[in-house]
Amino acid sequence: MRILVVEDDAHLNRQLSEALKENGYVVDQAFDGEEGHFLGDTEPYDAVILDIGLPGMDGITILENWRANSRTMPVLILTARDRWSDKVAGIDAGADDYVAKPFHVEEVLARIRALIRRAAGHASSEIVCGPVRLDTKSSKATVNGEALKLTSHEFRLLSYLMHHMGEVVSRTALVEHMYDQDFDRDSNTIEVFVGRLRKKMGVDLIETVRGLGYRMQPPGETAPAAKPGKSR
Repeated sequence: MRILVVEDDAHLNRQLSEALKENGYVVDQAFDGEEGHFLGDTEPYDAVILDIGLPGMDGITILENWRANSRTMPVLILTARDRWSDKVAGIDAGADDYVAKPFHVEEVLARIRALIRRAAGHASSEIVCGPVRLDTKSSKATVNGEALKLTSHEFRLLSYLMHHMGEVVSRTALVEHMYDQDFDRDSNTIEVFVGRLRKKMGVDLIETVRGLGYRMQPPGETAPAAKPGKSR
């Protein structure tokens, strides 16, 4: 899962970004409104943390522009505690949730997890696919109750496929959501990670859809007609 943090306070940006990385997310950072607007408008993100008061371009304007350009990723806005009007303006502009400053990082993490789950159609913090269980709260995965020992890339792959369970996800989409903007991306490595993940799970849940990508499907369920996975 890939997150964009748009916050001009360097210390707070770093604090949020490090916490997100520790919880298994890929993070891109922007420190002013113009950079944040550009990244959110051109890169695929699973969620965005957006400060309202930014130099260059304010958060409300950024959000309005994103929504006008059909950018639908969940957005969590950061507001000043005494500026209730910012909260209202943010929600009206298309924000999905907000947190008032000062805040506990754990609250931001919980809200981001919830936004990503809901965007993918999951209500519970635990996503289940046959014998595989993904606990989004603890960033842990198990098979038949046994913990899976995964690398960071393997976990990101499993997490994305399980959040989009039943969908065909293209290699391009997986690359775009597993690596940050500065990473030297190579879609051929996805096949390697899929092979490793299949071996570690020991169950056949990840289907290769020729020419389109991969689909994680609960055992015994009939897969719908294959369509190309979205890259955003």
